[in-house]
Amino acid sequence: MNSTDPIVTDPIVYAHPDRNLAMELVRATEAAAIRAVPFIGRGDKYAADKAAVDAMRAFLGTVNFDGLIVIGEGEKDEAPMLFNGERVGTGRGPACDIAVDPIDGTSLTAAGRQNAISVIAVSDRGTMLDASSVFYMDKIVTGAAGRGVVSLDQSIGENIRELSKAIGKPVGDMTIAVLDRPRHAGLIDAIRSAGAGTRLMLDGDVAGGINAARYETRIDMCVGIGGSPEGITTACALKALGGYMQGRLAPKDDAERARGVAAGLDIDKLLEIDDMVSGDNTFFVATGVTDGGLVDGVRRKGPMIRTESIVLRSRSGTARRVVAEHLAEKWL
Repeated sequence: MNSTDPIVTDPIVYAHPDRNLAMELVRATEAAAIRAVPFIGRGDKYAADKAAVDAMRAFLGTVNFDGLIVIGEGEKDEAPMLFNGERVGTGRGPACDIAVDPIDGTSLTAAGRQNAISVIAVSDRGTMLDASSVFYMDKIVTGAAGRGVVSLDQSIGENIRELSKAIGKPVGDMTIAVLDRPRHAGLIDAIRSAGAGTRLMLDGDVAGGINAARYETRIDMCVGIGGSPEGITTACALKALGGYMQGRLAPKDDAERARGVAAGLDIDKLLEIDDMVSGDNTFFVATGVTDGGLVDGVRRKGPMIRTESIVLRSRSGTARRVVAEHLAEKWL
């Protein structure tokens, strides 16, 4: 071999994302979060989202992988960058499915509220369900104790009582996270009637689902109808946390149901985690934009910009926190 020959890498190892990819991905979520900061509390969610999209895409373009965006900012005719079906990365390296949400919680960012995060999830190519033709999904998320205990086929009261027994926690001490939406008025009443308390989320059910699966939070379950893209993204995270989740697509009308069927989706199927993400080598990376229960938001400390991120990997079953300080002058 001479100096001009390419380096041959073991194809079995090279075909799958490795642990080094996580640190490359976190650079992209950090960049998106930092670029969104000037728009926090300014009332313009579109400007915040554009700044985050531009930053995330620029960093993803430097990563050595062949990424296919399965869950992105929208279809190609609606989003100029990070659209569904776009290829990102250098094209050299493992072939991956990608879910991106440069800001999960654009309205939270625009209003200056908590719990906005920048998110990337990755799995092996061909393992991530493309549910983009149906925007909403009914979901239930718990820790590992919920496996075989909770189900979307049961009432919320049954699920709360069964999970209460499984985790050894009185119903009256349980907290159920749910998006604060008019469609959930009956669900919220039923949770409270069962004797549990609610944690109403203004937006960002990815963080809500993750917190339901983490042992150190006060949230025991996350339920309700939210975005199907967020559901697939959450499933990637739960693979690393050992949590449990079910989902069922919830088309808003007959036309959307028909689009889902045409795309090959089983609309009425009760989806388990492996139906949403079939691979066992997933990454989930999130950086805080604003402060929240999952991660702290971006903070300026003198000449430095501080970010906090969470990095999850299913193959190793690890959850890492990455606190980084960035020289502010490099971001001007």
